Amino acid sequence: MAAENSKQFWKRSAKLPGSIQPVYGAQHPPLDPRLTKNFIKERSKVNTIPLKNKKASSFHEFARNTSDAWDIGDDEEEDFSSPSFQTLNSKVALATAAQVLENHSKLRVKPERSQSTTSDVPANYKVIKSSSDAQLSRNSSDTCLRNPLHKQQSLPLRPIIPLVARISDQNASGAPPMTVREKTRLEKFRQLLSSHSTDLDELRKCSWPGVPREVRPVTWRLLSGYLPANTERRKLTLQRKREEYFGFIEQYYDSRNEEHHQDTYRQIHIDIPRTNPLIPLFQQPLVQEIFERILFIWAIRHPASGYVQGINDLVTPFFVVFLSEYVEEDVENFDVTNLSQDMLRSIEADSFWCMSKLLDGIQDNYTFAQPGIQKKVKALEELVSRIDEQVHNHFRRYEVEYLQFAFRWMNNLLMRELPLRCTIRLWDTYQSEPEGFSHFHLYVCAAFLIKWRKEILDEEDFQGLLMLLQNLPTIHWGNEEIGLLLAEAYRLKYMFADAPNHYRR
Repeated sequence: MAAENSKQFWKRSAKLPGSIQPVYGAQHPPLDPRLTKNFIKERSKVNTIPLKNKKASSFHEFARNTSDAWDIGDDEEEDFSSPSFQTLNSKVALATAAQVLENHSKLRVKPERSQSTTSDVPANYKVIKSSSDAQLSRNSSDTCLRNPLHKQQSLPLRPIIPLVARISDQNASGAPPMTVREKTRLEKFRQLLSSHSTDLDELRKCSWPGVPREVRPVTWRLLSGYLPANTERRKLTLQRKREEYFGFIEQYYDSRNEEHHQDTYRQIHIDIPRTNPLIPLFQQPLVQEIFERILFIWAIRHPASGYVQGINDLVTPFFVVFLSEYVEEDVENFDVTNLSQDMLRSIEADSFWCMSKLLDGIQDNYTFAQPGIQKKVKALEELVSRIDEQVHNHFRRYEVEYLQFAFRWMNNLLMRELPLRCTIRLWDTYQSEPEGFSHFHLYVCAAFLIKWRKEILDEEDFQGLLMLLQNLPTIHWGNEEIGLLLAEAYRLKYMFADAPNHYRR
């Protein structure tokens, strides 16, 4: 009975000021829209009891024919006794049984061939494969066995994330890691940072096209306003701010189990394992504990908004950048237990303060009813209607509302749409721009949307458009693609930022 009352409380208090707000449409990992599209088409053919003969062409039809993937009962057990589940199981069971019988019959027919193939390999010969080769061969064999079954039951294949998706990869185009131009830029950064008083305007100008990995941690601290420009004051400032943060931990963290903070901590505890689930770094218990402390302390020090789903994503770029100060190898597979306690404390405190500085500029995105996001989505709609009327009218024709896909773009700053390495590069420019996270982000979103205009115009129903916009294929993106995106965003800002009447109807 107590459990039932607590669940009812979550539903009742979902819209109270400072309560947890969901991120609509958030999804990990991004799906390949081609696979998803084929899955939808095949599934509609296989389904013997369709609710409607035509595809959902509007949001209301789509909502009636689909279940809510973000239901409050997310953690409750599924109803495995439903007729649809039993039907699917019976089809899968029959198809699987037929495939097993077919495979066994093939093995019976050709036993001699397999024996002869095995005997060709000497007994003392040892075949050594790299892990990637083994993975590829395993995937290809799995695909061969799975394809006949896939045609019968129409189940989607989970996309394989390629090696190019690593955080450490800076260019998807395979460019050399350090060119002469990049060495010159790195030297200029070092001169700026080592001067008695760093010229922040010049540092922003140099950082706009990207910050070299070697100097990114100290550059981000300076650009976010966490560190002073004066070199002599930096060490004392870092020491004072880090001590201040851990003073907050001692003062407030034990209150996480108290009744008035319990709901906030519970939601943070649920969201942390969902943060970048495909990157091993963020699945380490020690890293998750650090994130819990950062988010909880921020939430109770900002009662106007409290913790909102999506803020957990905003910690990750800072954590990775400040971790790279101590780690030269691939960060995503690094075991943080190899670092000293002092190093971990420094990374945690710096991540907290820089995230706080970022959120200070966009806090109206996370207050009650999230008015900041509502305004930005409306501004995006008006801007797109001017720069690409064809795309805008395409959305109107199929009743696609900008809030249905752009809410997540504003709430998570495109972090769910881009690989983490691209987010870090994007934030180099955001921190170099005046009001980068609050104002320039609007033009980045507009440029990002128009980037996919061909794919958008090819989709001719509500469901296809929404699936595309929530699963855009950016997994192979690198610095080159982000640079082009930012250039287009800057062009749009130059044309429209100082002349808002250009995009107002």
